[in-house]
Amino acid sequence: MPKVVQIVTVKNPFGLHARPATAIAKLLQNTSSQVFFTCGKETVNAKSVLCILMLGACQHTEIEVTVEGEDAEKIMGEIAGAFDRCFGEV
Repeated sequence: MPKVVQIVTVKNPFGLHARPATAIAKLLQNTSSQVFFTCGKETVNAKSVLCILMLGACQHTEIEVTVEGEDAEKIMGEIAGAFDRCFGEV
């Protein structure tokens, strides 16, 4: 099963608050791939809004994104793009 790992940086001024966390979960809801965010020593399921919020990731925080599944490359591109666009908030 394909696996892709990439580091993304939180660019939003208010970090990964409820709106971006919800956007991530919606983006991932129809994928069969497993997606995890690692921040510091904490690794969470990126399909869960509450898990993403538990990271407490503020602006400039680096997050390791791991996607494992048949559409791993596509999903990683979508996640990285969403982080680059600040989830449409800026």
